[in-house]
Amino acid sequence: MDQSSNVLTPCDSIKHEIHSLREELRRFIERTNQIHVNSIIADLKLEYAGMLSYHHVERASDCLSHAMVQDCEMHDTCFQIFLDFLTTTSKHIKDGDITEEIVNSYERQLEDLKKKGPYEKCGICFSEVYRLFGKQVDLMRSLGILNSKENIREVTDFPDDEIVSQIIEPLASTTRFQILKAVSTATKTFSDLSHLTKLRGGNLLFHLKKLQEAGMIIQRHERGDYIITEKGFRVLSSMCDIYTYLSDQHLQNKN
Repeated sequence: MDQSSNVLTPCDSIKHEIHSLREELRRFIERTNQIHVNSIIADLKLEYAGMLSYHHVERASDCLSHAMVQDCEMHDTCFQIFLDFLTTTSKHIKDGDITEEIVNSYERQLEDLKKKGPYEKCGICFSEVYRLFGKQVDLMRSLGILNSKENIREVTDFPDDEIVSQIIEPLASTTRFQILKAVSTATKTFSDLSHLTKLRGGNLLFHLKKLQEAGMIIQRHERGDYIITEKGFRVLSSMCDIYTYLSDQHLQNKN
């Protein structure tokens, strides 16, 4: 039997070395990206958490004023109770200290308050409080302040619609994938992303909104820079892992 076929040629050795270097470079980039993302998130919490918390309280006051039943003798009393509740919960945005158990305890507080509501129309006001509290929780999840417990789950346990709408569909666009990659290495302005994607105005806003609604990117403040979220980075890293695996399989099949 000819043993020469098992001997690596200089060309094969170079290809193997290049492949190893590429893998090491990929791992290095992933590590530096993660460090960069963690640094950005930390800076965001320090510089903007207080502002975000204040903004939510201001927004809550405005929304309650417009959404609550006006011709109710309990209006002023309930307004203050609801505003105090949302002010307390918004402090977790600034402190960065909250768990699912704490969220559940706040939800139980709302349920207990709702049971004490003397009027049928109380449901209108409570619906607005639930909505505003949900907005706070969504923001805390996006910022990585609130993390759900990770459990090993069967493939059949995952909700089809949610996987498609929150992960697959937002990335099913070359433009949106370009945007997510871009903000994974540094914060980007609208102008930066417009230059990258060659899109302007509403066309670019459409893609940014898709990624924002999926919780993969956020904007530091109105008209501010765009930044990747923990969810966005995890999804992007998973896509890179899948692509690397498929590329490796393709190389092995060719050799």
